[in-house]
Amino acid sequence: MKIEKIDHLGIAVPSIDGGKEFWTGVLGLELEGSETVEEQKVTTAFFPVGESEVELLESTAPDGPVAKFIEKKGAGFQHVAFRVADIEEALAELKEKGVKLIDQTPRIGAGGAKIAFLHPKATGGILVELCQRD
Repeated sequence: MKIEKIDHLGIAVPSIDGGKEFWTGVLGLELEGSETVEEQKVTTAFFPVGESEVELLESTAPDGPVAKFIEKKGAGFQHVAFRVADIEEALAELKEKGVKLIDQTPRIGAGGAKIAFLHPKATGGILVELCQRD
């Protein structure tokens, strides 16, 4: 598996509008765009930082994973996403190593990227996302 870079850092927020006050108003980052991913019950907003991005995540449903995260841990850092060259190959290698996965096969995330999550129990408590952008 080849990790190319940190693709993005996911930050759970109660409201993207409220969250972007800090990222744009204080830090001066520009909003690249936002997108709702119905399957994941989330609206995302991306702020480029060099070759990586900060992704704000707002739940679109009270039972969505981001809403559950905020309820349990509060708003804040939710996941780190690593860009990989071949997500299917990466998942096969991780399965071979016995790593517990949330996603056995890739799914489509924001921006049409192929994504898959590793279970925090296998990563020392951090939600890790693999991301392939073609």
